[in-house]
Amino acid sequence: MFFPKKIKSIRPRDRVLEIGPGAAPHPRSNAFLEIVFDTDQLKILQRGGLLKEPDFARRPVYYYDGGKFPFDDKQFDYVICSHVIEHVHDVTGFANEIFRVGGGRGYLEYPLITYEYLYDFGVHLNFVKFDFELNVLRYLPKQETSFSEFAAVTAIFNRMLVSGWGDLWASNKELFFEGVEFNRPFAVEKTGELEKLLPPQSLIVPKRTVRKFLGWIMNKLGL
Repeated sequence: MFFPKKIKSIRPRDRVLEIGPGAAPHPRSNAFLEIVFDTDQLKILQRGGLLKEPDFARRPVYYYDGGKFPFDDKQFDYVICSHVIEHVHDVTGFANEIFRVGGGRGYLEYPLITYEYLYDFGVHLNFVKFDFELNVLRYLPKQETSFSEFAAVTAIFNRMLVSGWGDLWASNKELFFEGVEFNRPFAVEKTGELEKLLPPQSLIVPKRTVRKFLGWIMNKLGL
């Protein structure tokens, strides 16, 4: 999770469900939902290559097959879902399950299309972007685009990421990831327009003088 400070509206007595916590469960979560993976290798791939098992601290963990969540309507008061929705086959159905069990309150986080165009993770099935003005989550399945034509390019950048060169996205997180806290259900809409999935260019700000200077020094030293 890259924007934990965006989670602001959890009340003291709220029962919080977290979906797919990866290796770092949120400290406020009361229960967790994990999908059942066919193999350990697939589980590792879906978790971004992380081998570490999460520490649930004796909090209950539930498992499901990717369909309906194993909970009653409004069983929880808030749902945290960080870096999961880009993995699912049925985005609309998944979102509706979040609303059903959480009463329409929660937090959603995911990579943006800019991140996918650099690194292309095969386990990510969708490009996703929230329209804050219209309260709509838009998505586009990657398989319905010509994205695969760029495989040779993204393979190079992916290798750079694995080798530790993640400076670009690490310094500009809001250009590559998005976090949305919601207090009511929102519409989910499939789109074929890439422009609707892009972050605003206003997020691109000039590099600070100190960072420019440090970068210049590193270049001179060949670091």
